[in-house]
Amino acid sequence: MRLIFLFLFLFCGALLGYAQYLQHVQGLLPCPLCVAQRVAYWLVGLSAFAAYWHNPGTLGIRLYGFLITIFSLLGGIIAARHAWLIRYPNSFECGISPEEAFLNSLPIASWWPGMFEANGDCAKIDWQFLNLTIPDWSLLAFITMTATGLFLVLNNRKIKRK
Repeated sequence: MRLIFLFLFLFCGALLGYAQYLQHVQGLLPCPLCVAQRVAYWLVGLSAFAAYWHNPGTLGIRLYGFLITIFSLLGGIIAARHAWLIRYPNSFECGISPEEAFLNSLPIASWWPGMFEANGDCAKIDWQFLNLTIPDWSLLAFITMTATGLFLVLNNRKIKRK
């Protein structure tokens, strides 16, 4: 089970690293919903790292799996909303909004503005791969992590620590 936690941690790290590449090399500014998804990736990744480092027994694996499931579900909801806004941009204004002002006033935005400061437009399509946008791919990643978290919660095998 430790390998699952390590994989989740590395997966979140890779996704956050790619987000930094898109922002600082390609020049794509993150919108408030992008920043909220980054926070969810951080929470999943930190939970997975804590579980990997802790090497818990069966109950601990279920607890960490529950946290990963909750954080992934929240991130998935945000990503689904973002994907919907891209398809229906007139339904919501997301430029300079109360969400952006709120996120930018949080301590993490001043602590690491390159990761957590929101400046972009949620409805703008700047990047696609296989005809899917960044929020579409993010939603798929969150669905995968939610399924993995549910597997950890619902697994009935006794865990032997190594």
